[in-house]
Amino acid sequence: MKICTIIGVRPQFIKSAVVTRAISKYKKKICEIIIHTGQHYDFEMSQIFFDQLEIPKADYHLGVGSTSHGEQTGRMLIEIEKALLKEKPDWVLVYGDTNSTLAGALAAAKLQIPVAHVESGLRSFNHKMPEEINRIIIDRISKALFAPTGNAIENLRKEGIIKGVYHTPDVMEESMYYNLPVAERKSNILNKLGCKQDEYVFSTVHRAENTDNPEHLKTILHALNRIAEEMPVILAVHPRTKKVMNCHGLEKLASRVNLVGPLSYIDSLKLEKNAKAIMTDSGGMQKEAMWLNVPCITMRDETEWIETVERGYNTVTGRDTAKIVNAFNTIKNSGKPDVYSLSDVRAGEKILQILSER
Repeated sequence: MKICTIIGVRPQFIKSAVVTRAISKYKKKICEIIIHTGQHYDFEMSQIFFDQLEIPKADYHLGVGSTSHGEQTGRMLIEIEKALLKEKPDWVLVYGDTNSTLAGALAAAKLQIPVAHVESGLRSFNHKMPEEINRIIIDRISKALFAPTGNAIENLRKEGIIKGVYHTPDVMEESMYYNLPVAERKSNILNKLGCKQDEYVFSTVHRAENTDNPEHLKTILHALNRIAEEMPVILAVHPRTKKVMNCHGLEKLASRVNLVGPLSYIDSLKLEKNAKAIMTDSGGMQKEAMWLNVPCITMRDETEWIETVERGYNTVTGRDTAKIVNAFNTIKNSGKPDVYSLSDVRAGEKILQILSER
């Protein structure tokens, strides 16, 4: 069986490493061709993840880079199609909801190559999010849909998608539990930043809905700055966020916040595990916070990961400064949530088993 894996951004590197590691056990039966679109392209956002997660060098590196949604997706589509015509895989495997995911799925579907979608069925029900549009289209054209939650399966059912849907463990959960001991041994980020366990807040902001609107980013930075008066705040600044902050002179709004550049996966895990609270707009970090038993504040109006809210690990505040600060004060004055129960983390093997059987 030949699988073409399409990846382009750091969350996909993390997710795909799980399946690639499982594939390595079946070298004589399964061949994986890795196509890297180059959506994330600098060392801190790309190569360091390949190195730390031991992902093989990509067979194709498309070098598309950062540009508008339409141009980026179109250029990816052209180049992915060329690679698929040459490789003729049995499956095209895509992850998540980015432009790389959409381009890979579209290229495969038009060539009548079956698409397998990992993290299928997630919905924020906000059609203003580019990621939401991508999710809906990808799920419509996929032949194997790997849904990580019961809510995701129900979302697909409501859309009339029943055939080819599988409830599989979460690849990010497997990745986290596999790499957490590595982070504990190798990461020196706490000492480097002068952080002590349960005495700092770890934050990220990168979603277009927060960074493309300077007013949204302003209110978030105001909140982080106010919180930093009481407890150190570490903000890992995404390149997109940094660009907006520089263009609009917003760094002064976060004068008390410790602004750091993009972090490696193991450094991020180390900071998440030891934080008093996580404040983010990242879907992956909402889940990791729950698995690590760290309270999370999601600075968006909704979340795809409903379970994190239902189980009491996550508070969705939107971008309102007062709501964000009040949510932090609640966390500061209360204990940690109940310890999360470890689930089955053999996601990579189960995904391969299903693809092989199909």
